[in-house]
Amino acid sequence: MDTTGKVILLYSLNWVKISAYPCLLSQYTFLKVHKYFLFSGDKVIPVFLSQCRECHFCKSPKTNQCVKAWTEVIMDIMCPIDSRFSCKGKKILQFSGLGTFTEYTVVRQINLAKIHPDAPLDKVCLIGCGICTGYGSAVNTAKVEEGSTCAVFGLGAVGLAAVMGCKAAGAKRIIAVDTNPEKFEKAKIFGATDFVNPKDHSKPIHEVLVEMTNGGVDFSLECVGNASVMESALHSTVKAWGVSVIVGYTLVQSFTARPVDLISGRTWKGALFGGFKAKDGVMEMVKRYMEKKLMVDEFITHNMDLCQIMEAVELMKKAKCVRAVLKTSPQ
Repeated sequence: MDTTGKVILLYSLNWVKISAYPCLLSQYTFLKVHKYFLFSGDKVIPVFLSQCRECHFCKSPKTNQCVKAWTEVIMDIMCPIDSRFSCKGKKILQFSGLGTFTEYTVVRQINLAKIHPDAPLDKVCLIGCGICTGYGSAVNTAKVEEGSTCAVFGLGAVGLAAVMGCKAAGAKRIIAVDTNPEKFEKAKIFGATDFVNPKDHSKPIHEVLVEMTNGGVDFSLECVGNASVMESALHSTVKAWGVSVIVGYTLVQSFTARPVDLISGRTWKGALFGGFKAKDGVMEMVKRYMEKKLMVDEFITHNMDLCQIMEAVELMKKAKCVRAVLKTSPQ
């Protein structure tokens, strides 16, 4: 694929185990097609979650997953066994089957979403994962209701997108929870109405939220990837009908719950890619952006060149950026 002038979104290294190296990282990007089943020059966004539209998963309205995603990507290392890359005779794995920290890549057609030809390359690349994941987890998975009260744990890009999704669904009160108060102003832009820093309280955060909401929130979304936060998010919901969604990802932690935590009516569920059918969802969200119904530009805090990638990693580690867009080519 000809990706000259392509833009790439910085992605966390935390998902990839050491045993998965050497690995070509990143799954966010924007591509221009060079050769394949699509037409040369088409704009596409690669998605880590395939959509073949033929398997029984793809044909079912009950899931956004694809059988080929389960059979071809090894979840423990987030890479397929087969790779299209090598260096000096040694295989280099492709993160999520994409591997986009490069000027050229080879991607399966079932992992490409063709999008609007006028979509700005340096903006809509964000839709390929984080925005869909957070927004869809609120709208598609939690099914946030108009007039409801929500709590979003973690205000990275996924959490901010979840806040935006809660607002789009008509939530009356959206409580943003994070240990970094510098993120609250950004959350306000996306629709948060209340802000809570767990470090400001001596009691468990779920008890704080239960007191704030007279019994618990209607919906909670955990966007951190921390098992203890997942438990807190569950316990922050109202016992009789609360819905808590696990959005954050972790391979190394486990959580616990007692039957009494759920038996009175709570629902605890997970969301992968926000419940969107991958290719269809990306196309839909790009369309919403083009119609000015979706915020995307507001997530971008830095624009950098690929040679600055380690600077971008440091910004990410220090929570000094929401999303950094990297250009792979000066053209």
